[in-house]
Amino acid sequence: MSHAEENAGTRRDFLYYATAGAGAVATGAAVWPLINQMNPSADVQALASIFVDVSGVEQGTQLTVKWLGKPVFIRRRTPEEIEAARATALTDLPDPLAENANAQPGADASDQNRTLDEAGEWLVMMGVCTHLGCVPLGDGAGDFGGWFCPCHGSHYDTAGRIRRGPAPRNLPVPVAAFVDETTIKLG
Repeated sequence: MSHAEENAGTRRDFLYYATAGAGAVATGAAVWPLINQMNPSADVQALASIFVDVSGVEQGTQLTVKWLGKPVFIRRRTPEEIEAARATALTDLPDPLAENANAQPGADASDQNRTLDEAGEWLVMMGVCTHLGCVPLGDGAGDFGGWFCPCHGSHYDTAGRIRRGPAPRNLPVPVAAFVDETTIKLG
């Protein structure tokens, strides 16, 4: 057997491996832009979480901020609003679920399961009616002292729970937490 015959297999193997490697690199280069375009853009990632200074929010007032293109109501409730919300029987609620991204799935709609703090002073909710997406009016509007949707007449109580009207669910509570005494992080 000559020297050329001994190395023929290794040269052929090298060409197979080199061709396969070049093909893999070319395929990766062609597929990567298709996969990468599915990632969220920088402006969407920047809005994924925001910090809200609530130091100027007095009891009985509300701050509305825009997050992910939707209004978010941040309300500092009065003792009377808290008492009214906590006195409501769960059997009086059309939607028995908390609709709270911070609570355990399936948590009941008690006032304690919808507020941001244990005392119940801070309530954070998406400001979009669950019926057809209108923005409810706040500051004691409606028959239950909470929010009223002027589009089709849904009434929400002081905990943002649906009490009357066509809306099927309570106003949802987004992922939110206090990062310090005066700052809430949404998202």
